[in-house]
Amino acid sequence: MAKGLFPRAWVKKSFYFQARISFVRVKYLFLTWLTVLVGSWVLYVQYSAYTELCRGHECKNAICDKYRRGIIDGSACSSLCEKETLYMGRCLSTLPNNQVYTGGWGDHSGIIRCKLGEVVPYELGEEPEPRRETPVFDKPNRGTSVQKFKEMLFNHLKSKLGEHANLPSLVGQILSVADGNRDGRVSLQEARSTWALLQMDEVLLGLLLQDRGHTPRLLGYCGDLYMTEWIPNSPLYGFSLPWPLVSWVPGGLQRTMDQWFTPSWPRKAKISMGLLELVEDIFHGTYGSFLICDLAAVHFSYTDRHELRLTNTQVVVPEEEFRRTMRVLKCETDADCVYGVDCRTSCDLSEKRCREEPVQPNLAKACSVLKDYILRGVPSEMREELERQLYACMALRGNAGQMNMEHSLILNNLKALLWKRISHTKDS
Repeated sequence: MAKGLFPRAWVKKSFYFQARISFVRVKYLFLTWLTVLVGSWVLYVQYSAYTELCRGHECKNAICDKYRRGIIDGSACSSLCEKETLYMGRCLSTLPNNQVYTGGWGDHSGIIRCKLGEVVPYELGEEPEPRRETPVFDKPNRGTSVQKFKEMLFNHLKSKLGEHANLPSLVGQILSVADGNRDGRVSLQEARSTWALLQMDEVLLGLLLQDRGHTPRLLGYCGDLYMTEWIPNSPLYGFSLPWPLVSWVPGGLQRTMDQWFTPSWPRKAKISMGLLELVEDIFHGTYGSFLICDLAAVHFSYTDRHELRLTNTQVVVPEEEFRRTMRVLKCETDADCVYGVDCRTSCDLSEKRCREEPVQPNLAKACSVLKDYILRGVPSEMREELERQLYACMALRGNAGQMNMEHSLILNNLKALLWKRISHTKDS
């Protein structure tokens, strides 16, 4: 009897085991299919986003077409369109109309930027309309004299920066840049390229700040396509998480992780001094005051010698333009009076309009950024004094009495404290 039961039990176990194996196979087959499906969808989304964001070939074709037709010219046109020694590399674009690529030009590595026309939306099944080109390269008109072009430049700079005694010298500097082939004169085609470039505030501000070493140098241009030098260490600190992980990693943990990827403290001190010098140079500088309206680390970088560079001048705005904008801005609360990311004024509730005076100066925002950056790893003997000065700096307000004097005093004290510590090291 026992012998008869054994085969039956064995058959039951064998059947159960085979059924379990079949279930596991189906389960893994389903998971594999699901993984392939999700992976394909992600690849499709990424490819679609890439093809829409990265349109460097369109940019080059549009620029070179105008160059060959004799509409524009510039220092980079021949290399881009004829010799092809200026080339685009990896796509860094985040907006379809603002193309950004790494690039090479002979021995130089750099960043290439180019504007494209508006992308016209369309429904699925319809034929997409041609892209609407921005109407540029129509000024100055044929027959415009050099003197008239100088007047155009002067009036444009005055509208952007306000009235300043040094504007004529800035006009001369821009004319020197405009002479792309260095033949001692500015052709109509070069003038059109230069005028188109100056309509982009980031180019104008880059030219203003590059003499002081705060921004990457302009290497060349063709129309409104231009190339600036490559700054190797970006962002200022930390690293960029892949987009699927950004929403899953808490902000506090990400800030802690960012601190793992920073240079040694003396080098951080030198980089920090570069930021303080930038703030100093744009506070009542040669061409007026400027505001930095987004002091995120991603907009800054540093060279191999640990010299700070502002790599995104779009976050800088002339104070004259800021005040003009805020003057006409209607508001209900202070939260309505924001320019960019963090340039704020207060709301005049009786007038329902924003006040012109910025609430917080650049220096206070810079110190807020530097606090976590420079206090981590600071030598113990100077930590208390550095912390005290940073908090005094962060307390600065734009409308406080004697703000100019306070600003200069705090700025000089911070620079002196950092310089005293690193002046005898090889990092200085």
